[in-house]
Amino acid sequence: MNKQRFLVIDDDENFNQILCRALKRQNKQTFSALNGADALAIVKKEPLDGVILDLNLADEQGIDLIKPLLNEQPALTIVVLTGYANLTTAVQAIKLGAWNYLAKPLDTLSILNAFKQNQQAVKPSPEPLSLKQLEWEHLQRVLAENNGNITNTARQLGMYRRTLQRKLKKKNNYLKVEE
Repeated sequence: MNKQRFLVIDDDENFNQILCRALKRQNKQTFSALNGADALAIVKKEPLDGVILDLNLADEQGIDLIKPLLNEQPALTIVVLTGYANLTTAVQAIKLGAWNYLAKPLDTLSILNAFKQNQQAVKPSPEPLSLKQLEWEHLQRVLAENNGNITNTARQLGMYRRTLQRKLKKKNNYLKVEE
């Protein structure tokens, strides 16, 4: 059985290398590109199963690569990663042909599951992240950046500490009820 082949496009060289190594541990073949020109050169010569595309590259927008990548390989599955989830860009990425839009931080298995969902789907029915989900992911990202410190997180988000605590508690209670 042939290994699945993935292209990782991210201008953060460390993250790019770490993700490629993690995919290799999952028995995937990987290619790496730090910019759009390198990515397009790889897509032109290598048949791929999927692309993991960072939304914000150094001097360009990752979202602008979706169409050229799909022009080269129309059956390509593209998963967009971003550290700053935004409903507008999520919808735009899906409309341009990306299969999924995931907010960082996340693990390798979450990324691979996004590709598995595509393989199991009869027809794509992409649903953009809800506004509540985007807010929750943003809160979690900023909270993680502040090592769980509620006061610093609230200050960085420009909200009252108590408001942040209520939002976090409300979501946690919601998750417990649904489990």
